[in-house]
Amino acid sequence: MAIIVPSRRLELQLAREDGHRVILGVDEVGVACSAGAVVAAAVAMPLDKRPIKGVRDSKTLSAAQRERLARLILRRAIRVGVGAASVNEIDRLNIYHATVLAMRRAVTRAGAHDFVIVDGRRIRGFEEHAGPYRAVIDGDALCYAVSCASIIAKVTRDRLMRRLAARHPGYGWEHNCGYPTPDHRAGLAEHGVTAHHRRSFVTTRRVLYGEQATLPLFEETSLPELAAAPA
Repeated sequence: MAIIVPSRRLELQLAREDGHRVILGVDEVGVACSAGAVVAAAVAMPLDKRPIKGVRDSKTLSAAQRERLARLILRRAIRVGVGAASVNEIDRLNIYHATVLAMRRAVTRAGAHDFVIVDGRRIRGFEEHAGPYRAVIDGDALCYAVSCASIIAKVTRDRLMRRLAARHPGYGWEHNCGYPTPDHRAGLAEHGVTAHHRRSFVTTRRVLYGEQATLPLFEETSLPELAAAPA
């Protein structure tokens, strides 16, 4: 599989045509997990310096590569914000709205900015909280600022899940990060549901309520602080 190297074409175009200087890339991680918060990061990189070599979509990097690149990104970034939506918020709002909430929090924590580039599709009403923005499908692979955000979000959430794994052994969170892998499902069957499991997700509901939940009723250095800010 060919490796896609993200481009700064969009950022440089926005700077050249509209005078934008602080352009946040935003990405999230943990949407499909059965346990743990959903985490988003917003990162603005300087436009007058060369991109960091090796930055690309966090899913294509090893854990060691992500950790190394995260340190470089944090040293060079002009703005960084990390936001999260808790398991309770995911279950109360649904995963889509909780993810948008995490992204809004990340943008707010990043501070003053001129423009935002978000990975994925347009989000209704997002400009009310983030200001002018553009949604780019596969932005985490194609857009440099969003790739940087994807790395920060992934490293932050992985560290969080490793800390939770130390307190709740038996689910494999130190390596599966809360995704519903076979070892995670085996841990659920053996140890039951914790306060960090998403009770609205089908993997958890099967443990709580039995096989009836299989009906299609539900859908499935230091980094910046993760504590949830007001919406």
